[in-house]
Amino acid sequence: MNRKTLVLPAVVGLLAPVLAGCGASDEAGDGGEPIVVGTTDTFVTTKAFPAPFDPALAYEAASWNILRNTFQTLMALPRSGGEPVPEAASRCGFSDQNNEQYRCTLRSGMKFANGHPLTADDVKFSVDRTLKIKDPNGPVSLLSGVDAVEAPNDRQIVFHLKSPDATFPYKLATPAAAIVDAQVYHGAKLRNGFAVDGSGPYTLRTEERGGQVVSAVFSRNPHYKGGLKLKNDQVEMRFLKNADAMEDALKKGDIDLMTRSMSPEQIGRLERGDTEGVDVVEAPGQEIRYLGFDTDDGTAGRKAVRQAMAEVVDRQALVRDVYDRTAQPLYSIVPSSVGSHVNSFFNKYGDPSPEKARRTLRAAGIDTPVKLRLTYTTDHYGAATAKEFRTLRRQLEASGLFDVSVKGVPWKTFRPAQSDGEYQVYGMGWFPDFPDADNFMDPFFAKNNFLNTPYRNDTIRDRLIPQTRRQTERSAAAAGFEQAQDIVADEVPVLPLWQGKQYVATRDDVTGAEWALSSSSVLQLWELGRETSG
Repeated sequence: MNRKTLVLPAVVGLLAPVLAGCGASDEAGDGGEPIVVGTTDTFVTTKAFPAPFDPALAYEAASWNILRNTFQTLMALPRSGGEPVPEAASRCGFSDQNNEQYRCTLRSGMKFANGHPLTADDVKFSVDRTLKIKDPNGPVSLLSGVDAVEAPNDRQIVFHLKSPDATFPYKLATPAAAIVDAQVYHGAKLRNGFAVDGSGPYTLRTEERGGQVVSAVFSRNPHYKGGLKLKNDQVEMRFLKNADAMEDALKKGDIDLMTRSMSPEQIGRLERGDTEGVDVVEAPGQEIRYLGFDTDDGTAGRKAVRQAMAEVVDRQALVRDVYDRTAQPLYSIVPSSVGSHVNSFFNKYGDPSPEKARRTLRAAGIDTPVKLRLTYTTDHYGAATAKEFRTLRRQLEASGLFDVSVKGVPWKTFRPAQSDGEYQVYGMGWFPDFPDADNFMDPFFAKNNFLNTPYRNDTIRDRLIPQTRRQTERSAAAAGFEQAQDIVADEVPVLPLWQGKQYVATRDDVTGAEWALSSSSVLQLWELGRETSG
């Protein structure tokens, strides 16, 4: 049977999947054959990334797929979205009116998968460790607001924050706050390689060749204590060379599910029902794609150049010609499915207009054509990325205002070089850590930001981000977020391009696929099971 399963948003800013038509339920049985998941993600150890599965370093969706299934955090986002709920903790909450002190109590009898006891000292050790290692490619920015961590006894943890932060429970629900075993991990060094010792729902065993993972087996952790209900005993993740190989494996039944990264053409074929026995799940997503700029560069550093690019780029044509209907144009760094979004770029620049761009450059005394080099990663965001950058080059050059060259670089080289400021203009994606507008502001514009960009705006950094974090009721932060988005549209330190939808393709005996992806595009392997007869 071929069918399409559609997941729709239940509330603005949060994703609550609802299954339309036939599909899985919470009653899917445990046990049975392992579920085999295919992906085009790659994990290889390099000098810049010697420890892909260490929570102090891992900070991208592929690695977090591993971490969320093997480590616990004090808090977790619930299945249907909403505010974080306790996971390794039995309860958590702010203990003061200013949102500067956050207390948690661990569940009783907690253990790591290796049998070691898990105590409040391990939680303190884990947070202190990430802050001490402070890897520039890691998630330390999510915890940078922590001033001190106390462990008064084996089950109590107290976080003292440098300033009020109503989003702190969300940050404790990310792998940045994953709890590691203090008996195994070094307090000041990364754990090189692919070994994992956590207390999450699964243990991990990897198969490696030449320093690269070729398969990963997730087995039910008998010591797990948390709020998740596992629908299977084992999941195997296979890492395939490209999207075509992944699709072939699904059709043959060698894998049961595939998601990252499917091409628009594949999604269209599978949705048309060309393959018997394969189902497709579609969900709204919060993944965004954008151009970043070295604002210290002699050319890209000139605001008029960036504004002229914003006036030329045709997002509608880009998503039509490259991504079909699997993406939608994005006119802000904050996606439309997140609260406080405004179409700031459209409001300022309107429809694409080479003539407006020409006037912008002329007023700034900039000669044309402006020479630019756009750099993208060849193996991280899917096969369509190369076509996307060829399309961007054609759009910019068709205006007569730009002379553009394009270069593709493997991710293992691209990310360190981008962080070191080696690229004039570069393509990046962002899968949010949590569904709040703060997570589309702080990582890009705060001190020690994720992009390591030289761009600085004191109004956003010193006033608007702190101001919005004081608002426990997040809708009250909307005015500050809207002002920040308008500033970004005016100064163009980044140029948002599109917002993606999420897709999962499965064999039709697999249940739970409608819950397999979180709103942040992270795989929730525990939701997957198999239909049983009878």
